[in-house]
Amino acid sequence: MAKTKKDKKISKSVLTEKSMDFLKNYINNPSPVGFETSGQKLWLEYIKPFTDSFYTDPYGTAVAIINPDAAFKVVIEAHADEISWFVNYINDQGLIYLKRNGGVDHQIAPSMRVFIHGKKGPVKAVFGWPAIHTRHNGADSKEPQPKIENLTLDCGATNKKDVEAMGIHIGAVVTYADGYDELANDFLIGRAFDNRVGGFMIAEVARLLKEHAKKLPFGLYIVNAVQEEIGLRGAEMIARRIKPDVAIITDVTHDTSTPMISKAIEGDIQCGKGPSLAYAPAIHNKLLQLVQDVAEKKSIPVQLRALSRSTGTDTDSFAYANDGCPSVLISIPLRYMHTTVEMIHKKDIEETIKLMYETLLTLTPKTNLSYLQ
Repeated sequence: MAKTKKDKKISKSVLTEKSMDFLKNYINNPSPVGFETSGQKLWLEYIKPFTDSFYTDPYGTAVAIINPDAAFKVVIEAHADEISWFVNYINDQGLIYLKRNGGVDHQIAPSMRVFIHGKKGPVKAVFGWPAIHTRHNGADSKEPQPKIENLTLDCGATNKKDVEAMGIHIGAVVTYADGYDELANDFLIGRAFDNRVGGFMIAEVARLLKEHAKKLPFGLYIVNAVQEEIGLRGAEMIARRIKPDVAIITDVTHDTSTPMISKAIEGDIQCGKGPSLAYAPAIHNKLLQLVQDVAEKKSIPVQLRALSRSTGTDTDSFAYANDGCPSVLISIPLRYMHTTVEMIHKKDIEETIKLMYETLLTLTPKTNLSYLQ
């Protein structure tokens, strides 16, 4: 029977049904900053068959390794943590006030459903917000806006003791309940694609290397780092431990094609048009050129953007670690960052995986990355 266009497209895809099942489960699993353990366990379980060994560091960064005995070390890296909240205060009525855990957006919080991860397991709750009929203090007053100090969680408790009986305590972490879903034209939405899609993509690179029986002339360290959202802390720790010779970092970047975003400030990046490569002081020029050459040779579409003093990603931690490490950033375009409906395009996932994979097959310990030679 002749293949249909749909069959042909699927046969060319680097993603498998098992891959997509893992992505869905991985996105739906909470992995808040500082509490990434359950997500790291899922990731390690998936990637172990494709690698030779693994370890975790004291704060939970997970490292899977191919060719662990090789002297020359190459890192491909993403971060595992998602923005979240901390329980900060419980009043006598059983309403819960919060602090940020990472750059969570308070303006999207009203009416959102959440899980409070207490000592007795997850507790369902909602961000309460006054009804539109009641949000006034007189004819000329402005409507109140959501702020950290006026947002509260309601878990159905009647008083403070009721809350505590549920296992909720000061410092309990809170994550949004929204999960993975699929929209038209191969768009995907989910909570925390920033940056668990990166962890997914580096795991897929390891899978492709294994399935195609590729032998690398260096040790490949596939790193899923913790605590990026509060200052690149996991990458800072693991870079000092691994001491890599080259680092390829993947993260998300802003799709700037939606309303209220200035392309003059943020650049021109769009979902569905391929991974984004960045220019910045921390980005190694010769390594970036190598990636661009690979993209051109393999007909992988890329988009370019300029960053400033900092990339705002784990690239900075790897680039400036130890004696300096040639580092490059390969980002996937994403809409609505730090919301519960972060949106990416399936084609960009595939092209980003291909670009990392083909770059690894091009690199060798003899690749000249010296600026002055």
